[in-house]
Amino acid sequence: MALLALSFLILGAGLNPDPDGYGTHTQLGMPACGWLAASGKPCPTCGMTTAVALGCEGRFLASFSTQPAGALVPLLASVLLWTAGYTAWTGSSLLRIVSRGAGRPALVWAALGALALAWAYKLALWAPPGV
Repeated sequence: MALLALSFLILGAGLNPDPDGYGTHTQLGMPACGWLAASGKPCPTCGMTTAVALGCEGRFLASFSTQPAGALVPLLASVLLWTAGYTAWTGSSLLRIVSRGAGRPALVWAALGALALAWAYKLALWAPPGV
């Protein structure tokens, strides 16, 4: 788990955040957002990869202003890295204790709510490309 979290953070740090606040995912070989192309509006995860790249650079305010839910991703990956690393190093049951709550319905609903609020934020501030 620690290596997975570390790999994710290294990958995010290797990306160049798109100055438009979206589109960074294309550096991973992914196509441009079909939702954006079809509707002209951002998708629910619009800006996530950019926010992750900014967060991995330590630019937390820029990360949060780009995509609030995306800003949480590198922070959570960092917590996982340290928790899993500590567990692997010491044999502690800390990771097991922390991960017990990960699938609880209240936490899942809270995560979905955070994503919905972040999408509403992105929609409220959206300026069409090229404007």
